[in-house]
Amino acid sequence: MEELYAVPFVSGPIHHTVQIPGSKSITNRALPIAALADGATHLTNALFSDDSRHFMDSLQRLGYKLEASAITSTITVYGEGIRPLNHPGGVELFVGNSGTTARFISAFVSLGRGTYRIDGVKRMRERPMGDLLAGLRDLGVNAHDELQTGCPPLKIDTSGIKGGTAVVKSNASSQYLSGLLIAAPYALGPVEIRVPGELVSAPYVDMTIKMMKRFGADIESDGSIFRTKPSRYQAGDYAIEPDASGASYFLAAAAICGGSVTVAGLSADSLQGDAKFARVLEMMGCAVIYDQNGITVTGPVDGLHGVEADLFDMSDMVPTLAAIAPLATSPTRISNVANVRLKETDRIRACVTELRRFGVDVTELADGLVIQPCDHLRTGVSVETYDDHRMAMAFTILGLKVSGTAIQNPECVAKTFPDFYERLGKMLDPSN
Repeated sequence: MEELYAVPFVSGPIHHTVQIPGSKSITNRALPIAALADGATHLTNALFSDDSRHFMDSLQRLGYKLEASAITSTITVYGEGIRPLNHPGGVELFVGNSGTTARFISAFVSLGRGTYRIDGVKRMRERPMGDLLAGLRDLGVNAHDELQTGCPPLKIDTSGIKGGTAVVKSNASSQYLSGLLIAAPYALGPVEIRVPGELVSAPYVDMTIKMMKRFGADIESDGSIFRTKPSRYQAGDYAIEPDASGASYFLAAAAICGGSVTVAGLSADSLQGDAKFARVLEMMGCAVIYDQNGITVTGPVDGLHGVEADLFDMSDMVPTLAAIAPLATSPTRISNVANVRLKETDRIRACVTELRRFGVDVTELADGLVIQPCDHLRTGVSVETYDDHRMAMAFTILGLKVSGTAIQNPECVAKTFPDFYERLGKMLDPSN
C-alpha cells in the first residue's frame, strides 16, 4: 500500500520559531569549491539530503576525502585541487534526480583527465543538459549525451578545460552557468562565458559568484559576460545559511493559518534569492520583520490578497505560492516561470492538476498559471506529488486549512528536506 501523510487540520494561529536545515544550493556549491581548494574546509550547518549525498558520493568516487556527520550537520572536505581527477580507466557517477549534482559535477570532472559517465534516475534522463555540454565543448572538452536527447547519460572525455570563450544559453537553468563558473578558475587558461538573452534565476548565479570570491577566485562579471583567470580556492571554515526554499513553507503556514512564524538565522542579506519570498507574502497582506533573530512573517487579520507575481528569479517558489493562492480573496497570477516545466516534474501542469482536485478554478498558461479564490475547497483530497519534493511540501501547507488532505509519497521530501514532517509537527505542537 502506498504511504500517505495525513495532514493535520489547523484551526487556530501558529506561533513558533523554526530551525531550517542548511541551504541545498549553498551546500552543493560549497562541496566542489572545497574539493578544489588546497587543504581542509569545514562546512557547518550543511544539508544532509538526497541531493547533497549524491554530490558527496560523487566526490568520494572521484578520490576526494570527506568526513561528514549528519548529527552535527558538518562536513569536512579535504581539498586537493584537480589531483584526484586522473581516471584513464573511466569513472561512472550516479546522481539520482539531483540537477545541481549532474550539472556541477559534469563541469567539475572536465578539469581532469579520463572518461567520465554521468547518469541518474528516469526523470534525470528527461532533464536538459545540452547547453552545458555545448559550453564545455566551446572550452575544449569532448562532452556529449549518449542517447542524443540533450539529457543524461552524459559521457565526458577530457584532458582538462583549455580555456577560451563559451556561449551558454541559460534560459532553462542557471545551473549550466554556475557549474562552468565554479570549475573555470582551474582551467588551463582564462575563461570567458557569454550569456545571450535573459538569465533565468539570476540570484543563483550571484550566489555562485559571491561564494567563489569568498573562497578566493578571480572572477569578473557585468551580468552577461563572465571572466575568470586561473586561480585557486582557499580552504577555510564556512557556515551555510538556512535553506530559504525550505523556509518558505513555514512562512506560508503563518500566512494562511495566522499567528507568527520566525525562521531563525535567515537574514535580509541572504545569498539566496528565495529569501525574498517573504516580500511576496508581504504584498499579500502579511507583516514581515527582518531582525537579528531571522525572518518573521505574521499572517494578515483580514485575509490574504491575491497578487501578480513574476517569479522568474525565484521559480522554486511556484508551488508554494500556488498552494496558498486559493485562500486569498482575489486572483493570483504567477508568470515568467516556463522553466519550471523542466524541474523534477512539470510544476505548472502539476500545480494546475492538484489545485483542480481541490475544486479550484485555475488557468494554465505557457509560462505560469492564474488561480481564483475558492471559498469551498474540496475536502478529503489525496495529493499526487509526482516524486517532487516541492509539490509535497507546498500542498502539505494548503492541507493545514483543508480537512482530510493526504499527501502521496511523502518520503520524496528527502531530496532536500528529509525531516520536513518532523519539523512541521513541532511547529504545530502547542507544547513547543
